[in-house]
Amino acid sequence: MTTDVRVSFGDSLRSASDCLLIGVFDGEEDMNELLQACNRSLNNGLEVIIKAGELSGNTSNFTLLHTFGGVTPDRLLFCGLGDKELISRSLLRDIFSSALRRARGACSGSVSIAANSFVGPQITENDVVECAAESSQTGLYRYERFKSVPSTKNIKLLDLVVSGSATEKTMNDAMSRGISVGNSVNIARDLANAPPNFMTPTELSNAASGVARETGAHIEIIEREEMAKLGMGALIGVSQGSTEPPKFIVLRYEGDQNNPDNSIALLGKGITFDSGGLDLKSASGMRTMKGDMAGGAAVIGAMKAISDIRPTLNVVGIVPATENMPGGGAQRPGDVVSTMDGTTLEIDNTDAEGRLVLADAVCYARSLGITKIVDVATLTGAVRAALGQQCIGAFGNDSSFTEKVIAAGSEVGERIWELPTYDEYANQYDSDIADIKNAGGAAAGAIIGAMIIGRFAGDASWVHLDIAATSLTNVTKGDRVKGATGSGVRTLISLCELLSS
Repeated sequence: MTTDVRVSFGDSLRSASDCLLIGVFDGEEDMNELLQACNRSLNNGLEVIIKAGELSGNTSNFTLLHTFGGVTPDRLLFCGLGDKELISRSLLRDIFSSALRRARGACSGSVSIAANSFVGPQITENDVVECAAESSQTGLYRYERFKSVPSTKNIKLLDLVVSGSATEKTMNDAMSRGISVGNSVNIARDLANAPPNFMTPTELSNAASGVARETGAHIEIIEREEMAKLGMGALIGVSQGSTEPPKFIVLRYEGDQNNPDNSIALLGKGITFDSGGLDLKSASGMRTMKGDMAGGAAVIGAMKAISDIRPTLNVVGIVPATENMPGGGAQRPGDVVSTMDGTTLEIDNTDAEGRLVLADAVCYARSLGITKIVDVATLTGAVRAALGQQCIGAFGNDSSFTEKVIAAGSEVGERIWELPTYDEYANQYDSDIADIKNAGGAAAGAIIGAMIIGRFAGDASWVHLDIAATSLTNVTKGDRVKGATGSGVRTLISLCELLSS
């Protein structure tokens, strides 16, 4: 169930909601204007609670009070914000997400937020509205498509109460943007959370078509026969072991039609289930491989918000989608395939398939004349060994462009760390019988995988984002809900806005 969000002006203590969220900064528990008004309405009860140390401004400290008619909302949920100088948009999203789940658990069908109480030196009321609206989508997210009895506790309405100094249009624009970005993250989550017998390449292409219908973006689905004509032997090779036909998904948003040079391609690995192929994964290694299309999901999700926000930029979203299965016709170790640009690849390991499908995707993007390319993929387990789950691994061939991608991620709270692509690594994937191999041994696994993709970028500016360690979480905390995270979606949206400006 989705939450309706609205902006209203006035006194938050008079908002007719089940629960009002109020922000409290560390060291400011000593009765600011809003807290004083609460205290008077509650017969000095708030002062007693503060003196007892039961209400704190420490980060993510939550205190829920029943008002018993003292103010219009039935409950007040005080949200600790930490140091006022350190409050950020990403921290706000975490706090709002946690607070909204807390309110939902208290059977709050309607929630209001005193927006001005969350404002800090680097955070405007506009930021608060956008982050709260976004969190109403991402923080309250649940994947219940296959639940016979869905959850009954839901927040039906979120009322963002703002001060009179703001204009209605400004606040509504911020709210709409937050909802759009949040929905886009959830699209990616839904796709990656779906079971693999439902989320086939065909279904993934149907989901992309749905985004195109909703936004007016142009879509093209290239089928196997056309792939063969285009020379996409690497993608076709990966698909050979599956009974599901591969799909090559191309979404186009044209924000600067008269300037084709102002374009970027966003590529997403779309392996809807990765068994490893004939180099079969272990049972435990296969368990989460329905999410091996999280990169493709991120691109499809991002294209939704990009089409909504409408940057002055042409954006092509490309998702090569297939399963990697060990059927009778499956690709074998030792096979040689050729990519769209004629490069020959020796298959050293069938479980190194992501770089194969992305090689053809990069070639396709270059055939369109695009000179800026970002690919997003759950490419390697090696990136987890290198960086853990705290950040996305980045690799690129143009330091200026890579810095822009990293900055775009930082702007929206997605940490990205660049790893090297030294020429000396390239000999690890030399082949005796083809131009290159698709794997290069255990050493520097994330780097080798990235460099193989980057080989096809030519003179285009290219960045590879390895989200293998960040695409999934086992715990619900802050903005992240257990399951698929939608990693990369916000960065892609932010990057397109950065390039547009």
